[in-house]
Amino acid sequence: MEAGGATHAPPHPPPPPLASAGTKVRAPRRTSKAGKVPWRVRLRRDRALILMTLPVILLLLIFNYVPLLGNVVAFQDYDPYISSNGVTAIFHSPWVGVEQFSRMFDDPLFWGAAKNTLLLFVLQLVFFFPVPIALALLINSVIRPRVRAVAQAIMYLPHFFSWVLVVTVFQQVFGGAGIIAQTLENHGWSGFDLMTDSSLFKYLVVAEAVWKDAGWGIIVFLAALAAVSTDLYEAAAMDGAGRWRRMWHVTLPALRPVIALLLVLRVGDALSVGFEQFLLQRDAVGAGASEVLDTYVWSMGIKSGDFSYAAAVGLAKGLIGVCLVLSANKVAHLLGEQGVYKK
Repeated sequence: MEAGGATHAPPHPPPPPLASAGTKVRAPRRTSKAGKVPWRVRLRRDRALILMTLPVILLLLIFNYVPLLGNVVAFQDYDPYISSNGVTAIFHSPWVGVEQFSRMFDDPLFWGAAKNTLLLFVLQLVFFFPVPIALALLINSVIRPRVRAVAQAIMYLPHFFSWVLVVTVFQQVFGGAGIIAQTLENHGWSGFDLMTDSSLFKYLVVAEAVWKDAGWGIIVFLAALAAVSTDLYEAAAMDGAGRWRRMWHVTLPALRPVIALLLVLRVGDALSVGFEQFLLQRDAVGAGASEVLDTYVWSMGIKSGDFSYAAAVGLAKGLIGVCLVLSANKVAHLLGEQGVYKK
């Protein structure tokens, strides 16, 4: 401070020297985006998890993706006996283009199997898909945790049964020598054999699928319900909403993303309604009622040895499934849901 109270501002720092001609100006160092960890750091951080997933990725490549290369026989007249090795025979089999696909479209047996497949898919979507949702809502409404756990375990247990055991259980209950038929005959009524009735076979397989796999869906929906905040239920109750109103305005909206995801996956799996389940009951009801695309591919490829035609049918089935997944996921996006992947 000088005399008279006058003050001077601190001197400005000198400007940086200008780069002379021929001097390279160093570019500013690149930094990662805000909140984004560089991939080298993530690789170092998650190397243990990556090493744990490598065996799974290897098995997936060997048993799921490498066999896809065998679909090339759909465009050949493949003969596995043309060489001593089945893989080598692929390189020596003649090419026929799309002849196998033209044969597929002209085959009435293929259209019959496709018709049965689509009919069974619609029945499973109507009768099977809502059952886990209803059971999850019912179990979630039980107050006592012990009762809820026991009910959930009982319903989930059939998921671990093989289809051989499931069909056997239904045979012992609904077959001609089953419990119901024998009880009716002992009381003077005529018995029945539901397991050999081809007209009711489509409803029988839907009932078997519901009994076996509904418990798995319950687990998924209960996990989604566990994430719903109890504050929402308390706020709805304070506003005067009863149990049904809370279920309609709180519970179901919380389940909607999971329902949309599972529905997209189910639509993509529309042409795969089952193989072992139908193959086990094929002789009892006949091929006309139990023939689906999976059993048709098995019958033409493994049983009849027509590998090229079976590969063509399987390839067409897979392509249609991919198109159904993409279409269903697009519909989910239009409805405001994420689906299988984001936009």
